[in-house]
Amino acid sequence: MALEKKQIRLRLVVEGEWFDWDQQFITGQEIKDLAGINTNKPIYLSLKDPWDDELIENDLKVDLAREGIEFFYVKNPLKFKIGNDQYDWNSQYITGLQLRQVGRLTDDQDIFLKIKGGFEDELVENNTKIDLARPGIENFVLSNRNYILIISGKEREWTKAEISFKEVIELRFGECIDDGKRSYSVTYSRGPKENISGSMISGDKVFVKNKMIFNVTPTDKS
Repeated sequence: MALEKKQIRLRLVVEGEWFDWDQQFITGQEIKDLAGINTNKPIYLSLKDPWDDELIENDLKVDLAREGIEFFYVKNPLKFKIGNDQYDWNSQYITGLQLRQVGRLTDDQDIFLKIKGGFEDELVENNTKIDLARPGIENFVLSNRNYILIISGKEREWTKAEISFKEVIELRFGECIDDGKRSYSVTYSRGPKENISGSMISGDKVFVKNKMIFNVTPTDKS
């Protein structure tokens, strides 16, 4: 007498709803049919790092026998604004570089995430990831790079988002003498939160903001 083949019973979650499946593999189209999702809507397999979630094409097979329960979801376009213009985005996360590409921004424009409640807006670098799935529509504002820095009590104009140790000294004295006989001490305050130190040494760079204060002191080596 032939033994009956043991029935496979695997579970998966689609859009928060639990389903049973009697095979080891399931295709993207079968997932959509199971959950009643339109065949043209993209579905994603949820992974540990959400920005790496995997797009499941209709003919792609997913192994449900792997450890843990597989979670699938439909991505609906998320909205955000750059200035007064509104855009749609099909991913939960967007980087500063992608914002530049979508908004066709020039390199001399800084991007800031508008923070509610009177708090300081957040500078968005090219590699910064922003979660668009948070409540509300994220608003990004632009600023041409035109800063006033206070260097040892004197105002100096600056047009870049960062400044180096050497450039601070050059703004103060017009040159940075590196002859082995002179050294410099540089401290700063009122800078962006991305800066963690409060002081600079040779080779350092820090982010700048308007009215940021630097104190530069030359020291002759004996």
